Amino acid sequence: MKKALNFLSGSLMVAIFMMASMAVSAQTTKDEFLSKWQNSKQFTLEVLDKMPDSGMDYKTDPAAMSFKEQIHHIGNAMVGISQGFLKGGDPGFTIDIATASKADLAAYVGKSYDYATATMKALSDADAGESLEVFGNNVTRRQVMALLMDHSTHHRGAAIAYLRTEGVEPPAFVGF
Repeated sequence: MKKALNFLSGSLMVAIFMMASMAVSAQTTKDEFLSKWQNSKQFTLEVLDKMPDSGMDYKTDPAAMSFKEQIHHIGNAMVGISQGFLKGGDPGFTIDIATASKADLAAYVGKSYDYATATMKALSDADAGESLEVFGNNVTRRQVMALLMDHSTHHRGAAIAYLRTEGVEPPAFVGF
């Protein structure tokens, strides 16, 4: 009898531990994600604002994107991926990166974040959970949203390195 109680007690403890672990590692809600997404927008615009006009065409290597191209790529990918995989329609705006000023680029990136936000908000829970092929991978639209966040972080990180090489102190990171 004592062995049975020990087994049940141990099993109960394992079950409680597993449930607690699952709760801690649960994905964020859409509202939590979108709050972080707005933080990403603000941080990206602050990084862009910090670069002097003289550094907009700076490249770390001739084969690399310039600072301006890094920032443009963030917005451009948001629009393209939102259209292609998150059921987004025509965003109604474009930019000619060759002639765009820093202010034009800031407006474009802001609109790109807002467009992606509206596209994400419009997804029903069923749409967000739907699987589709994206760049050769079978993923859900929620995973595409996470991809957009990771992609933005990646290129913003590169842009921050560009700021530092130009002698500019980047804006402070704000996690939440």
